[in-house]
Order: sequence, then C-alpha cells, then structure tokens
Amino acid sequence: MTTMNLKLREGGGHVCSGIWGVDVNNSELADHRLRKAKGGPLNSAITKNLVPGSKRPPRNIPAALIDDARRHVYEAAIRTPLVRLNYDGPGDIYLKLECLQPIGSFKIRGAYNAVRLLPEEQRRHGVWTVSAGNAAQGVALAARKAALPCKVLMIEEAPQAKFDAVRRLGGEVVKATYDQCWQALTDRAHPAMTGAFIHPFEDDAFIAGNASAGLEILEDLPGVELVVAAFGGGGLSCGIAAALKARGHKARVFAAEPETAAPLALSLATGSPQSFLGWKASFVDGCGGKSVFPRMWDLAHHLLAGSIVCTLAEIRKAMRIVAERNRVICEGAGACAVAAGLSGKCGTGQIVCVVSGGNIDLGKFAELVTRQDVSS
Repeated sequence: MTTMNLKLREGGGHVCSGIWGVDVNNSELADHRLRKAKGGPLNSAITKNLVPGSKRPPRNIPAALIDDARRHVYEAAIRTPLVRLNYDGPGDIYLKLECLQPIGSFKIRGAYNAVRLLPEEQRRHGVWTVSAGNAAQGVALAARKAALPCKVLMIEEAPQAKFDAVRRLGGEVVKATYDQCWQALTDRAHPAMTGAFIHPFEDDAFIAGNASAGLEILEDLPGVELVVAAFGGGGLSCGIAAALKARGHKARVFAAEPETAAPLALSLATGSPQSFLGWKASFVDGCGGKSVFPRMWDLAHHLLAGSIVCTLAEIRKAMRIVAERNRVICEGAGACAVAAGLSGKCGTGQIVCVVSGGNIDLGKFAELVTRQDVSS
C-alpha cells in the first residue's frame, strides 16, 4: 500500500490536501501519471488551475439559503443523533446516523428543500430525478408531501430494497444503465422523463438542505476537528463544509471514495475535474461516481480538505464494526466514511463520520460482513 499526500495551494493561502491510500499496481490514480506529483509539469498545472487569473469568486452556498433550509427541512427529515463509535480508532470517532432518516439516508434533506423551492409553474408537471436509490426515495417522499407526480431514472444494478422503497413512496421507476443515468445527470434530460428535474447533488437548494446535517454536528459536538462524508456527486460533503464555513468553524471536511471509483482524489491530484476511466461497479453504490462535475469542483476544490480512498475490504470491515459495536446497519457509502475515519489518514482528534445511509439488501449485508477476509 502506498499513501500519497499532495498539497494544493489556492489563492488566499488556503491549503487543500488530496489524500489517498491505494494499491499502485491496480489504481486509476497511479495510472494517471501521479509520479509527477512531486515536481515538474503537474505542479504547473495545479498552479494554473487553483490560482485563477480571473476575478470570479469561488462558488459557495449562501449562508441565508442554508439557514432557510434548516427552518423547513424537518417538515420531512429528522434531526439525527450523533453517537460515539464503540471502537478504538485514531481519535474520538463519532457517527452521524443519517441512516435513521425516514428514507434511510441523508438525501431527504436536499430533496425536500429542492422540491419545496420549485416555482409553481415548474411543479405543475411533476418532478423527476436520477438515482441509485437514495435520492430517488428523497424526491419521491418530497413529491408525495407536495402532492406531485414523481418519476425516477434508476441505475438497474441498484439493490432491490431501493427499488421497492421508491415504488412504496409513489415514485414511477424507469431502469437504465449506469452510463445512461450518468449521462442524464450531465444533460439534465432523458427521453423517458418529464417534469421539473431535481438534480441529486449539484444545485444550491439541494446542497443547502444537506448542509443542515453540518449545523447539527456543530451543535452536538462544538469541538469537532474533522468530518468525513462519502463523495458520490459531492452534495453531502460540500454541503456540510459549506455549513461549517458559514458558521466560521475551522473543522476540516474530508471526502471518502472507494478505490473502484475515486474521481475526486484524481481531480485533486491533477488540479481540475477529472473522469475516472477505470470505474468499476461495486456494493458501494451510493458513492463513487464516474467523474467530478465542473460545478461541484467549483465547491469541492476549496471547501474540502481532501479525499480519502478506501479499499473495498476496508469498507466491508467498517460495515461489520459499526454493526457489531453500535448495532447499526450501514450501506457501503456510509461505511466508506467510517473506513476513512478509522484509517487515520484524515488525522486524529474529534472525528465525525457521516453514516450517510443504510439502504442495503439484508442478504447482501450479511454476505459482506461475514466474508472470511472481514474481521473486527
């Protein structure tokens, strides 16, 4: 295993660390000429991308939008508990249990806020989204509360539990391949979809809803030093980081990605949004995208302290630890954040790992945590 720490300096003196620990023989990160990270052309590329010559300020989520979301989000979401992980780690590790939301994931926060803020003329024909299952449930529940029809373009490999939950909430499901879904996110359109599009991570309203989780963390643990959250599109980690920034808090927020899909780590290493060409599907279906969207890069590159890349074995172990020690079921994405926190790569001190969701087929969960290579 090789761990690499690359510091990217931006205008204003802020330092952003891109951190990963992966098998250099099998990783897209290694294949992307990261040998140049210590000097040469890559450093010039970083300077060019992260010290812009334009006067355009970096993208941020307005504090007023976050506060407004906080006032309304509990019309659909709950204030989730923050509990100590009963396991010896590199610091005092706490779990933010977003898996206890009514839909089993944090996505209800952003989805409800985004649907709530839609103008009446856009709501008229219903809403639709693209999802591996968690955003689908969030938008479906938000639409039901607003008495709106909802369609969802869902990744066909999603767990059956997520398909069942979306239909139970009244959403109409259309299955598609991962590539088709990712393209629909880019295009914000799909021939099978009608109505107002609710982007599952990119827009300010959705991110502001997610940011309410960050405000709760600050209230429950004012001395928090590090927060780790899974990065799929970036709406959760960037939302939490935006909330901390709005409150003037100095805690650092790290993203967590699986080794099979780590475009943010690659983007931080190269200094610009990248696609992860070696992307592979895994049980970590709730995070790990094929690329970093440019608008999310505009947030992530200055709000996040880095990305911690975890092996699938580390994520399986984290799932087991959380189940055995705290009696909580977390899906792969939620466990990815815990694995990152346990790795010690983000540092020590008071660490909050966001258990972003718990929507996983129970049979699959049992299979993953009882494999012979998994122990706690």
